[in-house]
Amino acid sequence: MTASTLPENRAARPVAAASRRRQPAGRWFAETGWRHVVGVVFVVYAVFPIVYVLSASLSEGGTLTGSNQLFDTIDGGNYAALSGTAFWSWFVNSVQVAVVTSIGTVLMGAAAAYALSRFRFQGRRAGLTTLLIVQMFPQMLAFVAIFLLLISLGEVVPALGLNSKVALVCVYLGGALGVNTFLMYGFFNTIPRELDEAAKIDGATHAQTYWTIILRLVTPILAVVALLSIIATFGEFVIARVLLQSESNWTLAVGLYSWVSSLLEANWGLFAAGAVISTIPILALFLFLQKYIVGGLTAGSVKG
Repeated sequence: MTASTLPENRAARPVAAASRRRQPAGRWFAETGWRHVVGVVFVVYAVFPIVYVLSASLSEGGTLTGSNQLFDTIDGGNYAALSGTAFWSWFVNSVQVAVVTSIGTVLMGAAAAYALSRFRFQGRRAGLTTLLIVQMFPQMLAFVAIFLLLISLGEVVPALGLNSKVALVCVYLGGALGVNTFLMYGFFNTIPRELDEAAKIDGATHAQTYWTIILRLVTPILAVVALLSIIATFGEFVIARVLLQSESNWTLAVGLYSWVSSLLEANWGLFAAGAVISTIPILALFLFLQKYIVGGLTAGSVKG
């Protein structure tokens, strides 16, 4: 009979557990309880704006001050009124821009990360350092330069000028290449190089190895990058507001802003209803890809 199975040891376990459960309230709060308080505060801080917007979308009035009493009135008139506006056209524009941008971001970022991870060439280290520095500056800092560049470019190639969704996608792709490449680079380093060597021995080219082996193994980081790209571009406002000038090409962020930009004609109820609907695709996509998020973000933080 081992020491762990002695009768006195088995009898001592419930006593020790009971003593831990009966620790003073002050000690419990100092060690564990304050974390629960902080968690509740952050949950309330995050949930209250969502609840308030949902209440405003169901309010009969068109002002935010009329929604101070949460869910005082419940009416679906604001949601019904969206069909008489250009909301769904803006919704389609946002989906198109977000999906195309995410696909382009994944393809470009994965190709760049694979090259930096697997190949050794002159300027590789300088390129990684440049990517690290570039991602520190948000793209909106350059919106004046982007605006002037597209004015000149539109005179040569109208499809890449102002008021073009294609130009907007190109701008988004340029801004997302640095941070996503650096994020994927860490994940690609966790894939053993022996797989590349084995594929090369079997006669596979670099392209075949990349498309048939590597991309299947890095699916988590591809899903994470696609999700982050969609979230960033679906709700982006500054660049889209500067580049898109006609109402038919507006995205959701620009269109919803136009409803409340005038103080005399602001309809916050309609704005809140549109905001609630615009969160549904992002929420559904997040729930669908959540199994990849933790693995995709943490696997590249250490080298296996």
